[in-house]
Amino acid sequence: MATFIMLTRLSHGALKSPSSLENLEREVMERVHAECPEVEWRSSYAVLGPCDYLDIFEAPDIGTATKIATIIRTFGHAETEIWAGTEWREFKELVRYLPPAKA
Repeated sequence: MATFIMLTRLSHGALKSPSSLENLEREVMERVHAECPEVEWRSSYAVLGPCDYLDIFEAPDIGTATKIATIIRTFGHAETEIWAGTEWREFKELVRYLPPAKA
């Protein structure tokens, strides 16, 4: 399975209280699990910066990752950004024998 990193930014006024955040999270994750049962959630972080959350998950393909981002957007509270990720160990193996750049 491929690894994907998703950045999410909540819209202003999306949440009225901290408890509404937990309710939204539960509803979104129930929908994600129902629509994409093959996805494996790895980590979730609240972050300080231009985005509010960073999630790491594994999915069989970019189509499934796109489906997850779309599900989150359908709740009308967020913008999402998806990046494909390669673990550092795997990346080093991929590039180890590439020829050097020509001067």
